[in-house]
Amino acid sequence: MPEYFVVRGTVEPGDQRGRELGFPTANIALRDQAGSLGDGVWAGWAGRADGSRVPAAISVGRRPTYYGADGYRLLEAHLLDFSGDLYGETLVVWLGSHLRDQEKYSSAEDLITALKNDIAAAAQWTADHPAAALPEPGESAPGEVRRIAG
Repeated sequence: MPEYFVVRGTVEPGDQRGRELGFPTANIALRDQAGSLGDGVWAGWAGRADGSRVPAAISVGRRPTYYGADGYRLLEAHLLDFSGDLYGETLVVWLGSHLRDQEKYSSAEDLITALKNDIAAAAQWTADHPAAALPEPGESAPGEVRRIAG
């Protein structure tokens, strides 16, 4: 059974950079600024308040291309095949498969190429790991990262 990291939090406005690049994200502030989870890109699921679960490509970290090592750590979930406004909504995000570490890219074009690859990998992983098999997330403080067994 897979193991998951789960984060619950309210979607906050960001700097709109993901939207500008063509990959809007739902941003959740992380309590853990030290990085015990580790920065990286993940495949997983986002659970909405209405009970639906949407496949997602998820970035955790400081956004090194734009902020280097000084950025505020965020969870940024790009919900696949979704459009709409999530600001103010509480999401539960399951991080299921670590796809890669975060990297600093020399151009927006290089970052976009990487994001497209991440989305394809996340789509494949979520197709192989359906939302119906996700473990119950339990309760947690907003922005707290918890490890749970699948």
